[in-house]
Amino acid sequence: MYTIFKIAVSAILIGLVTEIARRFPTYGGIIAALPLVSLLSILWLSIQGEQAETLNKFIVGVLMGLPATMVLLVIVYIGMKNSMHLIWSISLGIAGWMIFLAIQEIFVKVFKNI
Repeated sequence: MYTIFKIAVSAILIGLVTEIARRFPTYGGIIAALPLVSLLSILWLSIQGEQAETLNKFIVGVLMGLPATMVLLVIVYIGMKNSMHLIWSISLGIAGWMIFLAIQEIFVKVFKNI
């Protein structure tokens, strides 16, 4: 039952954001950029009784993913700006995201050993 509740609340939030974005694209984008998923995840994990250490590791993971997510969004934006089909823009964005994460992981490992 709890899982269904989490899914329903999360879906309602996503629905609200997309409705706002449909009417007010700029404001919808700003709201979508808010860390809604991250905060919801932290909230659900906390309610489920996860330890602070687990929450901290999750937050570090979110922080590690931010630069790659920015790369993805920049690639999608550039693709759309150049009249590229949405599917291709997103596909290239995901590829850029994966490549950036892989490179970032290599740098983290190298600097961790220094």
